[in-house]
Amino acid sequence: MISKKKKSTAVAALSCLLILAVGCSNQKEIEAETVVSQRMMSGLTTDKAAYRPGEKVSFKLDLSKAEPEAKVIVQYRHLGEKIGGQEIKAEGEQVTWDWAPPKENGKGYMAEVFITAKGEVKDHLNVAIDVSADWKKFPRYGYLADFHSMSEEEMSQIIDRLNRFHINGIQFYDWQYKHHEPLKMDGDQPAKEWPDIANRPVSFDTIKGYIDLAHSKNMMAMNYNLLFGAYEGAEADGVMMEWGLYKDPTQTNQDKHPLPDNWASDIMLYDPSNTEWQTYLIDKEIEVFKHLKFDGWHVDQLGDRGALWNADGESVKLTQGYVSFLKAAKEKLDVDYVMNAVGQYGQAFMAPQAPLEFLYTEVWDGHPKYGSLKDIIDQNSAYSKNKLNTVLAAYMNYDLANSPGEFNTPGVLLTDAVIFASGGSHLELGENMLAKEYFPNKNLTIPAELEEQLIRYYDFLVAYQNLLRDGLEESETAASGTGAVEISAEPEQGKIWSFAKRKGESEIVHFINFSDATTMEWKDNRGEQATPAERKNVDIFIPTEREVADIMFASPDYYNGSPVKLSFEQNNGSLAFKLPGLKYWDLITISYK
Repeated sequence: MISKKKKSTAVAALSCLLILAVGCSNQKEIEAETVVSQRMMSGLTTDKAAYRPGEKVSFKLDLSKAEPEAKVIVQYRHLGEKIGGQEIKAEGEQVTWDWAPPKENGKGYMAEVFITAKGEVKDHLNVAIDVSADWKKFPRYGYLADFHSMSEEEMSQIIDRLNRFHINGIQFYDWQYKHHEPLKMDGDQPAKEWPDIANRPVSFDTIKGYIDLAHSKNMMAMNYNLLFGAYEGAEADGVMMEWGLYKDPTQTNQDKHPLPDNWASDIMLYDPSNTEWQTYLIDKEIEVFKHLKFDGWHVDQLGDRGALWNADGESVKLTQGYVSFLKAAKEKLDVDYVMNAVGQYGQAFMAPQAPLEFLYTEVWDGHPKYGSLKDIIDQNSAYSKNKLNTVLAAYMNYDLANSPGEFNTPGVLLTDAVIFASGGSHLELGENMLAKEYFPNKNLTIPAELEEQLIRYYDFLVAYQNLLRDGLEESETAASGTGAVEISAEPEQGKIWSFAKRKGESEIVHFINFSDATTMEWKDNRGEQATPAERKNVDIFIPTEREVADIMFASPDYYNGSPVKLSFEQNNGSLAFKLPGLKYWDLITISYK
């Protein structure tokens, strides 16, 4: 529902077109809810995943249908406010243009692109823009896992796809030769090729090529490696047994991570707090950064290993060892650090003490429910005193991925809705999509419908990042509904889950639709989560004594994520309004006078 202060959609759209046609500087807005009469646009992209303040944005619009006298009308928004616009003639199969966004750091914007002709809006697409000096404020993490010899065209296709999702950091997974000797050397130069731990071929030129392509899109390239692993027989390369981690105080059973028999080795584990081991591995990483322009180190661990001892028979506290290792690494190798907290193991120590860019949690069975995802993100915010944002590695359709098939669209979108609404992002996109902790698994393909919807979700994550991930605090604001639509403050099957955050004088209230959910486990193991039926004109009531100025509504499932102002009534301490549509996830912002 549109604010009563505005004209009807059709009149507003037509007025805008008439004013734009004569070039009036006082342009009225095209309403986001303008009905699209036909599909003319087949793709809309920006040239980079993120932009430094002062960089221009280059857009490319692909047209699938020609229309005489068609125009491209662009509206630039920051949240609900229109901050600029352009008019471009729609000629040929492709339209390009540039925009200079405001130079303010750490802001998300939306470009609304409309095709108009003969007084009608023919088509409408959006794309988001992130203007941030560095990536740690709003990390959107992707991955690469295949590094065989590839052409630049093959690599460019993959990077271009990740760029469309605004992925601003890439984890280079299992690129290394050996965990204790990540870069294979040939004399004083890197070898051209080597096998990874699964005996898959790795090309030095492919790694370097991917790094260069990532940098051309303002994406950060992160070098993956464990902080305490080495191959069997690593003593031949200078690793000392007295640095090891042991399952018993008499050092008869070194801890290890077993791997398939046809792989290169099991992974033997070493004490991360041992200063000699720290020096050994960090020096190896320094050699990596000398030859490859990685931006940082994605540091991995293996979760809770139980009771462990060092070679002196002393009990080892792994979590403190992780902090010790990361501090030593940062001192000797000053790059960006991200460290995996497997099932949250060690996060309470790392978040406040270690030199990390953001917090990263690999979610496992100890956190099985949709509510668990928000709990982790909230917990990480508390650990870091609301200073570090969170990325979750949460593997979808895990059991389904044991054999060929497709990802289940509603399962993926509901999980993303919960993660994004809670203030996090989801490590899921790479050459394919993650279903397993072993990233090269490609048993499941991405349906075209899911690919298209994910683009809208990532546009939404970027365009509204200042309402989702920018220093928000928890709010006690509670919503209720009427009739057949039940709203709960907890994630419950058969109900709409609503929770709120606060930023300054505004309340941001989320609605996630579990009305038709067949499971409340986010992993959707066997891909059986149901597609929710879209609810129209959902009545919402929120208790408040404060006088409301306006309400902005937005959803990645509604009008391409464009913001819509809602009409409302406020009487006797209750605020009443309607959500125009709710499929997976809606967001509203309440601004007070």
